[in-house]
Amino acid sequence: MLAHYLHNLDPFIFRLWGNVGPRWYGLAYVLAFICGYALLVRFSKRGYLDLTQAAVGDFITWTALFGVMIGGRLGYVFFYRPDMLSEPLSILRVWEGGMSSHGGILGVVLFSLYYARRHKLTWTNLGDNLVVAVPIGLFLGRCANFINGELYGRVANLPWAVQFPKELLESTNGAEAERALAACRQIDPSLSTVEAIIESVRTNPQVVETLRGILTPRHPSQLYEAFLEGVVLFVILWFVRTRARTPNGFLTGLFMICYAVFRIVVEYFREPDAPLVGMFTRGQFFSFFVVALGVGFIVMAKRRPTYPRKLAK
Repeated sequence: MLAHYLHNLDPFIFRLWGNVGPRWYGLAYVLAFICGYALLVRFSKRGYLDLTQAAVGDFITWTALFGVMIGGRLGYVFFYRPDMLSEPLSILRVWEGGMSSHGGILGVVLFSLYYARRHKLTWTNLGDNLVVAVPIGLFLGRCANFINGELYGRVANLPWAVQFPKELLESTNGAEAERALAACRQIDPSLSTVEAIIESVRTNPQVVETLRGILTPRHPSQLYEAFLEGVVLFVILWFVRTRARTPNGFLTGLFMICYAVFRIVVEYFREPDAPLVGMFTRGQFFSFFVVALGVGFIVMAKRRPTYPRKLAK
C-alpha cells in the first residue's frame, strides 16, 4: 500500500500558551503587504506607476485594510457562509479563518476606484501595477492554507497525495470521525474529540499510524493553486508589465482572466467547500463573472488607450 504523507504541520509559528501565538496565515498577509509595497515603489521609480513613491505606503496600507481584509472577509460571509449573518459578531473572528479571494479582488477594485477618484489618479493605472503584486499574496496565502491543512483537494491515489486530518471535521465524514475516535480512545482516553485527535497528530506516532488507515488521500490542491495563481500568474504579469507596451487597464483585465481560468481549472482538484451551483463549484461560478469583467477591462483599454509615464509617447 502506498504510504502517503499525513499532514501534521502546526498552524502556529510558535505558541505563547495554548492556542495563542503568531500563525503562518497571519505572517503570509504581512509578507504579502511588504512585498506589494516594495514592488509598487519599484514601479513608481521606473515610471510604470503614476503614484509617487511617498504615497505608496499610504495606498498599500488602506488597500490592505479595506480592499483585501474587509473585502475578503465579507466575500467569504456573503458568498460562502451567509449563515454567519445571524451572528454578526462571528464576522469579526477573522483568526478562525475564512477569507474569499473573489471578495478580496472585488474589495480591491472598489477601494482603488475610490482612492483614484479622491486623489485624481488614473484608476486603471493603479490597478495595472497592483495586480502584479497580487499573485505574491495568493502564493503565500495558499501555502498558509496548506500549512493549516484546510481547503484540501478531492480524493486522489497519487504518490504526492496527502491525508488531511481536518477532513474528520466535515459532517459528510461522520463515519470516519467515529472510527477515528473509537481507535484513538484506545491509545489515549483523553482523545475524546476530533479536535484533540488533530492536535495529537503532531506529537503521537500511534495516532498517526491509526489515522493512516482511516483518512482519505487527497490532492494537495492548495499547492496547485499556489503554483498557478502565484508563480505562473506573477511571471505572466511581470513579463507583460516590463516587456510590453500596454494601455492602462490591460494588465488588470489580463490578471482577472488568467486568475479566473486558473481557479476554474484547480477547482476540479479541490474539494468543494460550499454547495454546487448547477454543475459548477462556487469558486468556478464566481470565476466566470471575473473572466467577463476582465474582458471588459481589456476592451475598454483598447478603445480609449492611455499609458503610464514610462510608456507614453
